[in-house]
Amino acid sequence: MHTFSLRPFALLPLAWLAGCASNTPALDSQFGQSVVAARQAQIITPEPPPQVLVNGVDGKAGKSAYDAYLKSYKEPQPQTGALAIGVGR
Repeated sequence: MHTFSLRPFALLPLAWLAGCASNTPALDSQFGQSVVAARQAQIITPEPPPQVLVNGVDGKAGKSAYDAYLKSYKEPQPQTGALAIGVGR
């Protein structure tokens, strides 16, 4: 009669624990450096500009655009059918 032995399974927990061990210390020491480098590469000028330059629109035009933006949510345009996109405008 053949008996079942648990001896082959005795080393299984050790194999599982070995899978949790860190085997990449060189990579782990640099973990996250690529994200930091990518963020730094997106900065055009890390120093503040020597003088204040304003690029954009004047106050009245900006307020008008913002008010139109808010109005688009208060009074949305009615939706047309999917097949009528751009027809009749």
